[in-house]
Amino acid sequence: MPPEESVNPDLLYNLEDRPAPLPAMLAALQHVLASFVGIITPPLIIGSTLGLGEHLPYLISMALMVSGVGTFIQARRPWGIGAGMICLQGTSFAFLGAILSAGFMVKQRGGSPEDILAMIFGICFFGSLVQVVLSRFIGQMRRVLTPLVTGIVITLIGISLIKVGITDLGGGFGAADFGAPGNLALGGLVLVIVVLLSRSESPWLRLSAIVIGLVAGSIAAWFSGKLVPHALPALPLVTLPIPFRFGFAFDWTVFLPIALIYLISSIETVGDLTANCMLSRQPLQGPSYVARLKGGVLGDGVSCMIAATFSAFPNTTFAQNNGVIQLTGVASRYVGLYIGAILFLLGLVPAIGAVLQQIPKPVLGGATLVMFGSVAAAGVRIIAQNALDRRNMLIVATSFGVGLGIAAQPELLHHMPALVRNLFDSAITSGGVTALLLSLILPRQGEAIAPLHPAGAAAAVEKRL
Repeated sequence: MPPEESVNPDLLYNLEDRPAPLPAMLAALQHVLASFVGIITPPLIIGSTLGLGEHLPYLISMALMVSGVGTFIQARRPWGIGAGMICLQGTSFAFLGAILSAGFMVKQRGGSPEDILAMIFGICFFGSLVQVVLSRFIGQMRRVLTPLVTGIVITLIGISLIKVGITDLGGGFGAADFGAPGNLALGGLVLVIVVLLSRSESPWLRLSAIVIGLVAGSIAAWFSGKLVPHALPALPLVTLPIPFRFGFAFDWTVFLPIALIYLISSIETVGDLTANCMLSRQPLQGPSYVARLKGGVLGDGVSCMIAATFSAFPNTTFAQNNGVIQLTGVASRYVGLYIGAILFLLGLVPAIGAVLQQIPKPVLGGATLVMFGSVAAAGVRIIAQNALDRRNMLIVATSFGVGLGIAAQPELLHHMPALVRNLFDSAITSGGVTALLLSLILPRQGEAIAPLHPAGAAAAVEKRL
């Protein structure tokens, strides 16, 4: 057993234990179940929003396949690439806004679906190099990109995505029956099911809440006539990955927002890896911890580079799978090899993507609304873990004000150069850059606000005045 490994009685299998095939497969299936919807939802949203329906089965297949490859690399840790833990790689929601902006830009220029995908995967390929480089300096970068900055950006990501979820719940962008009572009823039904099952005492029901919600919503849509299943298109039995199938394009004006999100994604990964180390009873400081962080962020970057090469959207380490480790008591990294193999095999079957493409928008929106809200809530939780003194409150307030203000009034930058508009016209980039700059500029005061008893509140206010 490696020296950094510590045996913990709460774990059924420690990090370097090798479970028998049957328990390893069962544990792996729970991870796949917890992440499957999260992996396929971004391709569904991007494909349907940008009009890429004919390519959706292939995009979903590649998303699953690349997630499998990335998860395998993280667990296997070849040549120091990867954290050597169960770090399930899945399609990141954080990039949705920037990717959709890039896609709409190409579409407005008269580009075809293939041109849109060539641009997206071209900028994502070079963006992945940001993570590869950052992985070598992750120790120093943590002093600049503080938890407060990360929490602000994650919250802004969640708030931005909520608009996508609520639009789908109403029927989808540009739908003729947008906001119809039938659409709202379907989305509301899925939302209620997901919320109720997420509060269940049964671990299996909690893990399956989103899947059950989507199935129940699709059945209700079928009975109501909203879902009319149609024959699957002629698809090959097996999908084979083709490097740069849609070509390769690049544009600086849409690359910079993507690069910033890769930067933030690296810091998110550090937090997820730290939680994973804690659950797996690995050191949270020292050389072995830093090596895992560097390897994990490098693994994310390599996974994103593979994703862009084989027509999948950027990947990240899924935080929800840390909960599966805690739930099952299985921390063995060898389970990660099984997870990778299962996801890869699922990606070989294009019919899966063709079936999922038929899910009605209101059903999808009801499920994603909870997921996107969870992203925002996770950011709020990170912010709340910081000492909210006057300096930090000022950073939070200004960042939210700038980010959400520009998102609410995008015409504000109408007269600015195209580069500035594309970089700062989203809440994520404008608010994130504001948080980063203020965190660097404003001096630290060290005034943590302790919880006050109501009786002492007035005295505290008088003292501050």
